[in-house]
Amino acid sequence: MIKLSDAAAKQVKISLEQMGEAEVPLRIAISVKENGSFHYNMGFDSNVNEGDKTFDEKQVTFVVDSATLPLIGGMQMDFVEIEGENQIVFLNPNDPHYKPPAE
Repeated sequence: MIKLSDAAAKQVKISLEQMGEAEVPLRIAISVKENGSFHYNMGFDSNVNEGDKTFDEKQVTFVVDSATLPLIGGMQMDFVEIEGENQIVFLNPNDPHYKPPAE
């Protein structure tokens, strides 16, 4: 499903602690823009709807809807510093505008 880096897993757990929550699934949703690129949304969501898929990676529970599910195969979620700011990034080979990071 989604590969989660250690740094991203740690950040998700920190965010849950800051919210005072123990375990709330992290919902990932992808919408496809007119130009074909992917737009990512994420947030903690305790509601699991019919057709949603849940799975665990590094002790983080994810939930995705049926429209997003085929778009996440091979996707990686990481927490990195970009231009002095720490942020979650999605590396998704399914996105037609995806460019692998330079090593």
